[in-house]
Amino acid sequence: MCGVLEGYAPGYARDAISMMAGRSAPDRAEFVLPLLTTDSRVLDVGCGPGSITVGLRPAAWVLGVDTEPGQIALARAAAQHLSTVDFLAASVYHLPLPDSSVDVAFSHALFEHLARPADALAELRRVVRPGGSIALSTSDWSRAKLRPRTGNVEAALRGHFLLRKRSGGDPFAGRRLAENVEQAGFQVARMRTRHRPDMTYRQLAEYVEVRLIAALQEPGADREQLASAARSAWAWARGRDGDFAQHWTEILATR
Repeated sequence: MCGVLEGYAPGYARDAISMMAGRSAPDRAEFVLPLLTTDSRVLDVGCGPGSITVGLRPAAWVLGVDTEPGQIALARAAAQHLSTVDFLAASVYHLPLPDSSVDVAFSHALFEHLARPADALAELRRVVRPGGSIALSTSDWSRAKLRPRTGNVEAALRGHFLLRKRSGGDPFAGRRLAENVEQAGFQVARMRTRHRPDMTYRQLAEYVEVRLIAALQEPGADREQLASAARSAWAWARGRDGDFAQHWTEILATR
């Protein structure tokens, strides 16, 4: 397995970086852009390489935060000529901002990775001013569209979901997002669900395969299930092509 990973991962890494860099505000943050004015102070949590963050205009000030310093470096390089956009390495659980200092807090593809969504929402509520808004977009794998959805696809995805849960995330976070937001003290103003083609069917198969192979290099339980899932992902990635569209829940809520 190790040899396969070493020969395969670099190509996947390039594809993953390319896909993340291709995300833009008009597509991923379309539902929040009408809220932004030339006076808005905006926070983008889990900003990645900043390709969405730089499009959160006409805001007067935008701060992108991400836990990965490498992502922050990429984001700063992309926004070096934008004086109203800045980036910091920080956690959603401990934001480097004063209370009530933000008009709008936005996140895309973050909450499905969080072990403590209630704590993250409490921290967003702290930094968003009274009357301000949060805008969250979160995936729900239970409603993703995959065709064909063969036995190998199902088995590989079960392994993928197991890895997400082992790391503290929730692959089905989108279906609980509205409830979590309301329990945190926000008032949901708008909720929308949509399907979007984030990556191709084959790219998803390759992504799942690489993650499962990498997990098998580490000690831990569930090795038999992960090995079986990796074999299924291998077959899926080399089978006939198909269609994939991820399901997203988008929520606007006020403090």
